Amino acid sequence: MRLRLRSGALATGCLLAEALGIALFLRGFFPLPVKSVPRGEARAEPPAEPAPPGPGIVSNWTKLPPPVFRKVVFVLIDALRDDFVFGSKGKQFMPYTTQVIEKGTSYSFIAEAKPPTVTMPRIKALMTGSIPGFIEVVVNLNSPALMNDNLIWQAKAAGKRIIFYGDDTWVKLFPKHFVEYDGTASFFVSDFTEVDYNVTRHLDRVLKREDWDLLILHYLGLDHIGHVFGPNSPLVGPKLREMDNILKKIHISLLSKEGEDSLPSLLVVCGDHGMSETGSHGGSSEGEVHTPLLFISSAFEKKSGPLTQLELVQQTDLASTLAVGLGLPISRNSVGNIILPVVGGRTMREQLRFLHMNGFQLSRLLQENTPAYEKDLGYEQFKIAEKSHGNWIKLYLEGNNSEILLNLSKKVLKQYLEALKSLSSSLSKQVAQYDMYSMMVGTVIIMEVLLLLLLSVPKALSSQAEFEVLLSPPLFSLLFYLMCLMLCAVHVIVCTSAESLCYFCSMSWLTALGVMMLISVLMCSILSAAGKILENSRLPLKNPLASSGWSEVDVLILAGTIGHVLSLGASSFIEEEHQTWYFLINTLCLALCQELCRNHFLLKECNLQLGTTVTQNFDGIGVASECKKIDIPAASDSKLGKATSSAEFIKGSDRWISLASPWIILICCRLLRSLNQTGVQWAHRPDFGHWLTSSEHKSELSVLAAISLVMIFVLVQRRCSLVSKIAMALGLLGIYSYRAAIGNVVFPWQHDSKDISKGITEARFVYVFVLGIVFTGTKDLLKSQVISADSSVKSTGLWEVYSGLVLLSALLFRPHNLPVLVFCLLIQTVMTKYIWRPLKFDVAQITIMHYWFGQAFFYFQGNSNGIATVDVSAGFVGLESYMEVPAIFLTAFTTYAGPLLWAIHLLCCLSSEVSRNSAGVGHGCFCYALMRSIPVAIYIILVTGLRYHLFIWSVFSPKLLYEGVHVFITAAICLFFTAMDQNHSQKAQD
Repeated sequence: MRLRLRSGALATGCLLAEALGIALFLRGFFPLPVKSVPRGEARAEPPAEPAPPGPGIVSNWTKLPPPVFRKVVFVLIDALRDDFVFGSKGKQFMPYTTQVIEKGTSYSFIAEAKPPTVTMPRIKALMTGSIPGFIEVVVNLNSPALMNDNLIWQAKAAGKRIIFYGDDTWVKLFPKHFVEYDGTASFFVSDFTEVDYNVTRHLDRVLKREDWDLLILHYLGLDHIGHVFGPNSPLVGPKLREMDNILKKIHISLLSKEGEDSLPSLLVVCGDHGMSETGSHGGSSEGEVHTPLLFISSAFEKKSGPLTQLELVQQTDLASTLAVGLGLPISRNSVGNIILPVVGGRTMREQLRFLHMNGFQLSRLLQENTPAYEKDLGYEQFKIAEKSHGNWIKLYLEGNNSEILLNLSKKVLKQYLEALKSLSSSLSKQVAQYDMYSMMVGTVIIMEVLLLLLLSVPKALSSQAEFEVLLSPPLFSLLFYLMCLMLCAVHVIVCTSAESLCYFCSMSWLTALGVMMLISVLMCSILSAAGKILENSRLPLKNPLASSGWSEVDVLILAGTIGHVLSLGASSFIEEEHQTWYFLINTLCLALCQELCRNHFLLKECNLQLGTTVTQNFDGIGVASECKKIDIPAASDSKLGKATSSAEFIKGSDRWISLASPWIILICCRLLRSLNQTGVQWAHRPDFGHWLTSSEHKSELSVLAAISLVMIFVLVQRRCSLVSKIAMALGLLGIYSYRAAIGNVVFPWQHDSKDISKGITEARFVYVFVLGIVFTGTKDLLKSQVISADSSVKSTGLWEVYSGLVLLSALLFRPHNLPVLVFCLLIQTVMTKYIWRPLKFDVAQITIMHYWFGQAFFYFQGNSNGIATVDVSAGFVGLESYMEVPAIFLTAFTTYAGPLLWAIHLLCCLSSEVSRNSAGVGHGCFCYALMRSIPVAIYIILVTGLRYHLFIWSVFSPKLLYEGVHVFITAAICLFFTAMDQNHSQKAQD
């Protein structure tokens, strides 16, 4: 029995299997942190003071030290960069805060956040003192309750009354912990004012009351401004001034409530993360990881001069510092150190007690995570400091007040600080472990898919575009069952002997068995394909003359693909991957220019020498081929058709436009490179996009946006129906109205843009036309698939679906990025009319060129392999409140708009040529799947080998997430390809 699969169906099935493998690998690569102590086990008796040496003297201090502060107000300003407070903007827009920093009773630090720099993991780090796993960037969209030991839970267990106002992520992380709260939606980035007003409106009432111990305020407006307009927006200054007035009100209120006999209060100001130069966050650039950390209290000494060099501390240090400040135990999972100046006003015995508690907690966490903990430098240093501390206690209890006691206290203090630093450093490297079994299972599936696709190339790209799978031979049946049994045995052994919980082992046996059967099926299919290749290799070629040589374009495509895959092993090439794609498409344009010149001049010269034109005579074909010295396979595998078409094209009036087309494309690409600086090395440099988005050049941006929208209509409408043309025109007008409503651009009759809104109505107006155009195209597609087999109806339907996606992209793109969409459409038009059709490239070549340009346009949009360049604001266009599914879809669509539009254009291009090559859509789908599978499979291997690399979390991990999402999107694209592949060719010969 033989199972025949179309090449498109085979590619889609392989990509779906690969998506499963990617999901398993990602789940194993991004596990949750290990040794997370549940809250029920976290409360334990604090350690006693180190025992003094010798008999007769015993310290009786076994309880927690008393709190240092009576009340604590914790103000978290989302996306507050350090230069917003300590730089020129701070002096200009935050005068009161600057005065307190330079001349008041305060301590100032720069707190370093670890990537991923998104809100939910940063809140966890601030409150637990631990370093959340990198996968928290995905969980950030839907925060589950935090079950690990944390400052909020410890405060509630100690009877502290906590009030919270702000980002509702806190309410999700700490349910039922606050005696009073008011949460605001954190993901609706179009709201700059209401989201902060909902916090501030409670302040006057709460500050007058005495029935609270900890007040937490989380302001989101600054972060939202950054997402939509960037850090240099004129809206940033007024927002900072608003925050300054709020801090002034809180500080004055706290000072007025302090009495002579009461403990002082503490005001803490910090950011959860910073902001990149584009206004986003999530990566590891300096602007994203450096945030200000201010401690303001009357307990501190007053500053006497200007701000000196700021000390760099870790964001995780705050949890330990606030814990001792409130008289609470330090969280069991904390890897942070106490910031000593904050408690420096206490007695030396209390300070040493604080540091001993911190060291004891860190050493215990080290013991739980490291088998050979006794050999760790930090542990050895802590034991030495603990022994010295015991000697100090002995002298102290004996009443020794000499200089010896003072010098010993300074020595012990220094020893503790060195030990804490070493312990924290060791733990920061061991907070997570890899689930190697899940990673290996995912890797096996991915590598099997790649191998099957490579072995299927001869059959899948044949004229029949079919792949045969032998199902009946007893050998393969026996092999299938043997593999299933072997994999089940391995699964049992691994899952029963694994020391830590494995995700794949936690699956149900039915699910695990399904995965093992999939691995077995893929292996049998690989052996079947390999056997078929060996069998065919023994047979003589039916037509030796039909074999063609490699053209320069073929060599470039192969070399470029291999070179790009190999470059993924270097962190610098990943950070600057856009440079690789820019180089490849520029080189491709030069190769196409050479190919066009050969077809226009060398072919004509050869025909003149023969004294005859190219006719439908096989002798003429042979001479022309000999004279060209190159063979580019035609879609119909006919050299006669290629030669005739080339000759006819030479006589046409578009000859010089064709010759100029590669240079036009090169100019377009060069202009696009200047629009958005991306990557890491040069991302900070100003680009044309920054110039356009500055408030001084709003009129220039408005003109550019208007011209771009007109050009989009001109380039798209040519193949649309009349109804779709009208809908497209109205939709593009609605896009400009939306951007004018939110203040990005202005109409000619507008003198100012003070009356800005969220543009909800205008955006929804455009969504109606997007859905209308897509619906019209879908109706034509269903008609061509079900009622009639008219290829022209199908081509029109596909183009209208494509037009609807272009309109959606224009709505979601920021105004300065609209030229990217224009150049995308222009290059597609030029290449289709003046390069691909005249030169008669085959489907594989056209598909790979589409893939290359799709990858280049991913970076032309301003994307990079860092999470910070994801434009979150696009997910909320037209939404009044946060809706998870639409927000995720719109954000993903905007991020991958370049590859998506080029893939759908490929489908339109191949469908329009179906009369010449009936298997073109299937070939294109297969080639696209293969081009996506090669880098993913190789990168999975590289990341596994480099999992302990210094830049694994800052460089390699974000790229892995991008690759994973791209596989899922490519699988969806190939499903669409397969649905459109209605090629009913003749039965293949067995």
